[in-house]
Amino acid sequence: MKKRTFLALAALTCCSPFAGAQTYPTKPITLVVPSVAGGAVDVIARSLADEMSKRMGQAIIVDNRPGAAGMLAAQYVARANPDGYSVLVTHSGPILNAPFLFAKVPYDVKRDLSLISQLCTGQLVLAVNTTITPAKTMKEFVAWAERNKGNVSYGSYGIGTAGHLMGSYLSDSRKLDMVHVAYKAEAPMLQDLIGGQVAWGIASTGSLAPHVATGRVRILAVMGDHRMPDYPNVPTMAEAGFPDSEFKTVGWIAMLGPANLPPPVLARLEQEARAAVQTTTMKARFQAFGMEVMGTTSAEFRRDFDATAPISERMIRNSGAKVE
Repeated sequence: MKKRTFLALAALTCCSPFAGAQTYPTKPITLVVPSVAGGAVDVIARSLADEMSKRMGQAIIVDNRPGAAGMLAAQYVARANPDGYSVLVTHSGPILNAPFLFAKVPYDVKRDLSLISQLCTGQLVLAVNTTITPAKTMKEFVAWAERNKGNVSYGSYGIGTAGHLMGSYLSDSRKLDMVHVAYKAEAPMLQDLIGGQVAWGIASTGSLAPHVATGRVRILAVMGDHRMPDYPNVPTMAEAGFPDSEFKTVGWIAMLGPANLPPPVLARLEQEARAAVQTTTMKARFQAFGMEVMGTTSAEFRRDFDATAPISERMIRNSGAKVE
């Protein structure tokens, strides 16, 4: 009887996910990415895969699953076996914005996903067309917008994106009655900003840099809680006199897994992701896209998510954005 009990317990232990976690990984890992090849998230995920595979001794494959504003990739990982072999590397959209923006979201972030690490953040900036507005500070810009109330337009790279939500909040909170123009991506929005079809927009510095250099656009303020190394003389929104928490949020790229990852597996993924982002190769990738290295712990990621999600919800409700 004792022998049979011992064998049964041994069999259960072998089948337990915690048993496999002790030797994880024993086969290739897949990083699921919510975008097509070539974009910032994809490029960073591929660099991450290379660096982590060297350390973990297993191949790491990137699987591009674009669509539904990133929700297809997030759903795929949320429904994956919680063994650490299907991992999500994503921008913040399907995690922070989608649950409040879409009528139906096929996963619950807190219930269905494990937060592993924020890899990097990408601060956005508010930039104006220098031909349209002479403003050189945020206070001058708001004063100019008040004088031209109802006739000032701003562009964003889509309904529900950070540029749209922050722009809408600025317009509504300061009663400026500005007109939102949504584009399908950042590139066409920037073309119209440079061309003067829209007066201003909120965008990434990596895309704006060449046009700032030519003087076609001017950066008035930085979103987030600190200045950017590439633009040390540009104040944050708070420093410019706009201390609202809505202007302190930043976009990020992060790693998540299915819920109920065995603690040793989650700890290994967290450890290797944090080490990878500190390599020279990864830092160069981040810099090319105007992003800042983070490499947070899982606990730090959870605290940031819990603090930021209510702000995202408030901004989306304020904007009236809703996608069926």
